[in-house]
Amino acid sequence: MRLALSGLTKSFGAHRVIDGITADFGELRTLALIGPSGGGKSTLLRIIAGLETADAGHVLLDGERVECTREHRSRLGVVFQAFNLFPHLNALDNLLLPLVRVHGLAEAEARALALATLDRFRLADHAHKRPAELSGGQKQRVAIARAIAIKPRVLLFDEPTSALDPEMTAEVLDVIEELKSEARDFVLVTHEMGFARHVADRIAFLAEGRIVEHGSPEQIFTAAASAQCRDFLARVLRH
Repeated sequence: MRLALSGLTKSFGAHRVIDGITADFGELRTLALIGPSGGGKSTLLRIIAGLETADAGHVLLDGERVECTREHRSRLGVVFQAFNLFPHLNALDNLLLPLVRVHGLAEAEARALALATLDRFRLADHAHKRPAELSGGQKQRVAIARAIAIKPRVLLFDEPTSALDPEMTAEVLDVIEELKSEARDFVLVTHEMGFARHVADRIAFLAEGRIVEHGSPEQIFTAAASAQCRDFLARVLRH
């Protein structure tokens, strides 16, 4: 994918969450957004996803201007930290609903694709279960399966492990690493610094609504140019 941001600004009331971001990341497979909580990472991801409209500026994805439209959203797979599964539907139906209602697949075709995707993520035995009957790791794998099933152009992950314990975190990170090995394009918001360093082609450090710097994992983690980024990494990597 090719991703560029130009003069991007977003406020909620008097609080400016995204403060005039301009950045061209060039061609890449995986971009990780890191930085302190409240720095604007999730809001930026939601703007890229077409779930929030910027107050000013724009996003270019593969040369196309991102619009907050159903057509744009239907081409992306988004995985949220809170899973966002429909609680009254079982795992299979959580995959079927967007395939049939949004993407227009016939019921039989959608069912075959959904079952194959659940099986791929070792969830076939849980297809009949509702979210309340699943572990946190299983819920997130269902959410990832739902995002993958629509054959998205880009996957967007918003802190996909923040609600999980260490064992379930490792389970979900293994799935994301598998997707990376398949050369899928994705943007990842994460507090898992070791994983970001391992999986990303490029790292962007956000703070106070701005991209303070971005570069290769090696550059950011070993020779960050800004004191703000160095101080953040020193804090989070201390233990």
